[in-house]
Amino acid sequence: MSQPSPRSSRAALALAAALVVALVAGPAGLERPAATATAAKDPRLTQRLHVPAWPAQRVDRDPRYRRIWSQPQAVWLTDSYPGRAQVRRVVAQTVREARGQRRTPVLVVYAITNRDCGSYSAGGYGPREYRAFVDEVARGLRGSRAMVVLEPDALANLGACDTSATTRLMRYATKRLRGAGAWVYLDAGHSSWVPAAEMATRLRSAGVRYARGFSTNVSNFNRTARERRFGDAVVRELARRGVKGRRYVVDTSRNGGRHRVSDGWCNPSTARLGSRPRVVNRTNARGTVDAYLWIKSPGESDGSCRPGQPAAGQWWPEGARRLLR
Repeated sequence: MSQPSPRSSRAALALAAALVVALVAGPAGLERPAATATAAKDPRLTQRLHVPAWPAQRVDRDPRYRRIWSQPQAVWLTDSYPGRAQVRRVVAQTVREARGQRRTPVLVVYAITNRDCGSYSAGGYGPREYRAFVDEVARGLRGSRAMVVLEPDALANLGACDTSATTRLMRYATKRLRGAGAWVYLDAGHSSWVPAAEMATRLRSAGVRYARGFSTNVSNFNRTARERRFGDAVVRELARRGVKGRRYVVDTSRNGGRHRVSDGWCNPSTARLGSRPRVVNRTNARGTVDAYLWIKSPGESDGSCRPGQPAAGQWWPEGARRLLR
């Protein structure tokens, strides 16, 4: 039975102020299916993950939240930026910052048409504007060897609202971002939502053959072992559909508690920090999991689902302290 999943969006202006620098531009590169194996020397298999500056800046390096802001986590790219050129500069600075750390940046593209089907993180660009937005992200990413999670919940939400453009736009984004050098992971929802066989069909339609693979559990709370079973099942189903060698990443940012589906998906009191972000696949030869990531930034609200809780993507100290228990 399908279940909504919480969204995350960034306080874009604050993030932009922390990240904006000179723009990096260039063509997107070739559009061809991704190889089933990537050279073992790719730094994404060996180096650590990028720790962005903004989480620590947001709380003024408050030691109470050190276990959150000191960890690698994703930078979200949404339609909240004041102009598409702004997102290119933010991406370029994220890449520059990660390069200075000799680490791999992780970013999330979250601006697709009819995003979140009108729920707490509703929004997104129209199809033409979305392509232009993706083009700017690709220019900022060029040559970065980043990891990019593409459109959380978009495929899981197919049919829940007008999603007629979703797969077409995701194919475009996957090719464009891959051409810029990124490993792209199309979001596959999570194990409590769409069955593996159906999700594999949706991923194939959305261009997963051009991607490194897919992501699971973004902004959700399912335990890692459960998500691995789901991810492995999706990999097998993709292979049956002619798309072999895909891998996946799991969001472990808030799956350390004893969360139950009945606890709900929006700011549940049972959520706790999950295992620390890290690369798992260091040889490219075995296994199907590339990394455990903090894709959702711990301490950000899922939405104003209960009185006194802030809008989706806003920093929420009470919720952050709960995660740390």
